[in-house]
Amino acid sequence: MNRLSDIGTIKNILSRHGFTFSKSLGQNFLINPTVCPRMAELSGADEGVGVIEIGPGIGVLTNELCKLADKVVAIELDKRLLPVLDETLSEYDNLKVINADVLKIDLNKLIEDEFSGMEVVVCANLPYYITSPVIMKLLEDKLPVSAITVMVQKEAAQRICAEVGSRQSGAVTVSVNYYAKPEMLFTVSSGSFMPAPKVDSAVIRLNILDEPPVKVIDEKKFFSVVKAAFSQRRKVISNSISSGLSINKAKAFEILEKSGVSQNARAEQLSLQNFADIANNLN
Repeated sequence: MNRLSDIGTIKNILSRHGFTFSKSLGQNFLINPTVCPRMAELSGADEGVGVIEIGPGIGVLTNELCKLADKVVAIELDKRLLPVLDETLSEYDNLKVINADVLKIDLNKLIEDEFSGMEVVVCANLPYYITSPVIMKLLEDKLPVSAITVMVQKEAAQRICAEVGSRQSGAVTVSVNYYAKPEMLFTVSSGSFMPAPKVDSAVIRLNILDEPPVKVIDEKKFFSVVKAAFSQRRKVISNSISSGLSINKAKAFEILEKSGVSQNARAEQLSLQNFADIANNLN
């Protein structure tokens, strides 16, 4: 079905299925006909490639992915959309739709079962409220995927793609850069969606690294340091890791000195190596 970006077509389909938008699920369906073809192409979907799509909605992006990839597995939480997808994507025999919560599903097993021998990429138009949890699950599960291409709130995209050590950087910037090289692809206006959100979006791609760019003895400690440092980002690093990691000030000063980090620096000024050194000096 090639008219999935047409508002009239969408409204007709949803009406026939008795579907109403769920605010709690952050549902905003793409209606700009130029966005999904571009996003699908930039995601790496191609011959010999399998795609995991998260949140297909009514299938606008799915439709483009199915044209390019050998196989698409779409994970949809809202079971009300399953009959809609059966209708809108009926022409594709390289598609499988799974009714599941992506935050709970075993994605490594899914890849093993569905994409044997294929290169795999992830593509998604993510609801704003679960952007960070979904991205971090995809990264922390260490999936055998080459890239993750997602549409997120523009502000979140700018934070994720910021340089580590810049004013825009945050905990998610550091965490993402441990696993991947993020890049901003293009922005998408709020008017490209139905219903229109109050803010613009952006499409980013996370190119997965073969190995982290820094050596970390204990990854759990590393991410604890990152979280503690940015939990009170207005405070100097000695104060934020002291309170965030429940260690006394003297110990915090000692760790920072060993790590070559000024006790008066702020989290946003630290490099990935700084965070790794602090974590490696914790004992």
